[in-house]
Amino acid sequence: MRPLWSSAGLLFVGLGALGAFLPLLPTVPFLLLAAFCFARGNPAWEARLLAHPRWGPPLLDWRERRAISRRAKISALIAMGMGVVLTGLTAGFPWWLVTLGVVSVTGSWIWTRPE
Repeated sequence: MRPLWSSAGLLFVGLGALGAFLPLLPTVPFLLLAAFCFARGNPAWEARLLAHPRWGPPLLDWRERRAISRRAKISALIAMGMGVVLTGLTAGFPWWLVTLGVVSVTGSWIWTRPE
């Protein structure tokens, strides 16, 4: 099972790396999944991920306190808002309402997390 967990961790790191450059793809949730997988497949890789100077602190904040920084919350909400606008421009009515509903629920959940 360890190779499968490690492979899944690598997949999630790759998706997280894409998310660092693509505005509508999240980064930290994929890295959280990668850390989860690495904890079961390769603890040394988990330690490296958690020690990373850029991505380690938000991962540790979530792991230890279930907290999201204010900056991350604002960035997430802006990106989700851009997604609603993009859906409205490309798919139109009524699809942007579906997106708005999903973003309203998830955005509310993100905003209520501790900082």
